[in-house]
Amino acid sequence: MDSRKFLQFLVLSFSVALVLFITWFHLPSLPNNDSLLDCNLFSGWCTSKNRFRSFTKPNLIKKTPSSTNNHKHEYDVPHHPLDPLTINEFNKVRAILSTHSLFKSSSSYTLNSIVLEEPDKKLVLEWKKGDPLLPRKASVIARLQGVSHALTVDLTTNQVISHETGLVSGYPVMTIDEMQGILEVPFRNLEFNRSITRRGIDMTEISCLPISSGWYGTPVEENRRLIKVQCYSKKGTVNFYMKPIEGLTVLVDMDRKEVISISDNGLNIPMAKGIDTDYRYSVQKLNGELRLFNPISLEQPEGPSFKIDGNLVKWANWEFHLKPDPRAGIIISQAKVRDPETSELRSVIYKGFTSELFVPYMDPTDGWYFKTYMDAGEYGFGLQAMPLDPLNDCPRNAYYMDGVFASSDGTPYLQSNMICVFESYAGDIAWRHSECPITNLKVTEVRPKVTLVVRMAAAVANYDYIMDWEFQTDGLIRAKVGLSGILMVKGTTYDNMNQVPNQEYLYGTLLSENIIGVIHDHYVTYYLDMDIDGSNNSFVKVNIKKQETSEGESPRKSYLKAVRNVAKTEKDAQIKLSLYDPSEFHVINPSKKSRLGNPAGYKLVPGATAASLLDHEDPPQKRAAFTNNQIWVTPYNKSEQWAGGLFVYQSKGDDTLQVWSNRDRPIENKDIVLWYTIGFHHIPCQEDYPIMPTVSSSFDLKPANFFDRNPILRAPPNFKEDLPVCKARDST
Repeated sequence: MDSRKFLQFLVLSFSVALVLFITWFHLPSLPNNDSLLDCNLFSGWCTSKNRFRSFTKPNLIKKTPSSTNNHKHEYDVPHHPLDPLTINEFNKVRAILSTHSLFKSSSSYTLNSIVLEEPDKKLVLEWKKGDPLLPRKASVIARLQGVSHALTVDLTTNQVISHETGLVSGYPVMTIDEMQGILEVPFRNLEFNRSITRRGIDMTEISCLPISSGWYGTPVEENRRLIKVQCYSKKGTVNFYMKPIEGLTVLVDMDRKEVISISDNGLNIPMAKGIDTDYRYSVQKLNGELRLFNPISLEQPEGPSFKIDGNLVKWANWEFHLKPDPRAGIIISQAKVRDPETSELRSVIYKGFTSELFVPYMDPTDGWYFKTYMDAGEYGFGLQAMPLDPLNDCPRNAYYMDGVFASSDGTPYLQSNMICVFESYAGDIAWRHSECPITNLKVTEVRPKVTLVVRMAAAVANYDYIMDWEFQTDGLIRAKVGLSGILMVKGTTYDNMNQVPNQEYLYGTLLSENIIGVIHDHYVTYYLDMDIDGSNNSFVKVNIKKQETSEGESPRKSYLKAVRNVAKTEKDAQIKLSLYDPSEFHVINPSKKSRLGNPAGYKLVPGATAASLLDHEDPPQKRAAFTNNQIWVTPYNKSEQWAGGLFVYQSKGDDTLQVWSNRDRPIENKDIVLWYTIGFHHIPCQEDYPIMPTVSSSFDLKPANFFDRNPILRAPPNFKEDLPVCKARDST
């Protein structure tokens, strides 16, 4: 080696060593899990994919001043069989596990999940307020020495009463600790640091994402828990998503915490400038506020009409159990509506929740093909829930409910203000009629529509999901998904579409200079254990068919005819929606008839939706086979709740809703579960940049011969003297 080359080698070695030192110096310290975390202050620690290298040591249970819920969770005790585990119960589970041989013999383990193991449905339905509480058990998912374990802990006998391994393919939901450790791995790798240095990026201005890698059947995936890491520059903006370090992808072994490989093919792609991408009000108001309307608020001088006792919600003619869950987010249980004719509380749903999400990006290139997220089973949908912002996420008089979850060593922590409950009135009409002048009847009758909303907002990395369950006094339940947040974008050399050759496909839309918004889908699959006046129900597909009239029968040539078909087995209820093959979808209780002899029922009313167009043999679609149909019906099985399977991470698609349903079990007059998927195709446009206006879709569960007549016929109208008078602010 000549002297010049030797000098160059020394300079390069010194530079890399300096970068590594600076990187290591800036690595955040791990939080102390001995304390109860407060995620209202420290959501960066208590959520997973959506916070990266900005972790701060958490505080004790003390609530923050911004919290509107001053509940002291240290003193919680369960009052209902479905109430979530309390702080004392989490600590008890931890103590029991510490004495179990499995954990005593291992110096290192991860508790991926600790939740209530719900009692058998039959026992819960028989339980009445005032009865002794059913035995409390905890369901635990743990990883030790590369093996996933499912355990049940009996909190009455203080014993582990079941223990299983090797149930299905895949791995459990990732923990915060695991993702924290993963994000540190690339920064200790020489090749990664060289890549960053070659791009001229300051190491202290990097934010990175842990990206689930999916499953593609390659040799490197066998018996390895893998994840990919991609990074962004936050220089000059909080919206670092708009400044991707394109082409740089690090493959990490999660268990060994080592880099397996680095793909770096984006050195020629410039970093986007990120000008005016900071969406914060404190920044945007410097450009002048966009005041489009006067302040508006729903005032309730007498307070809200709902009552919440622990986890039991009562409002108007509804009663239901509400529970935060680390995987599903919101769980609604034992929803009942009061019949105005008999005053009887009648069962509608035993349990409803978001079972899984599937978000595939439509770019098959090296740095993008694996972006096919399944957010509930990989990251935990409830773990992504952010503290709701009073007056903006939820109106005045909203009630806020915290989640109490377990960290990776079993220590309980708070997910503050995770759910809000509020009454909503947007000027909508519950029912109305006016007589036209030709009848000579002066009649106008109108009733306002007030609803009860249960809301959660999950920030899953760049995307925000606003999840609503809305209850109406006419017996309707609406489940609604709102999408907002920030697009996941791709760096490009192009500044303008006039630079793009005609034959080149961008896999998305040029949103700004050097930024492409990649096309993608969203699918949200709901689990709906319908119990219409009891557990034994049937699914009826009501086909709407064209019926032609016979010659001379009528001046009409055709009309529509409703043809009812009761599904006998699961395959009869695998349904793809079609505009030109319309149907209604009813869940009925064949043993409970209305006064006129119609079976009591509810119908599923789809809103705007989309279907997955991916090949069924495409690996991501095999794992997300629950999106192959929009509607499924399965017999109730306590173990079949997660549409993508119990262990979703790197699963092979062997434990999905599709697999269960293909068994074609009987479903007529059985305890059945209805599954429905809301879908979105998203072709990004410039209006989505730099942050997206909310787009929503929903479905309804609507009474169908459940009541003998309109259940809100006797509801009163609004009268002026009943409403508060708010004086307008003096404009002078």
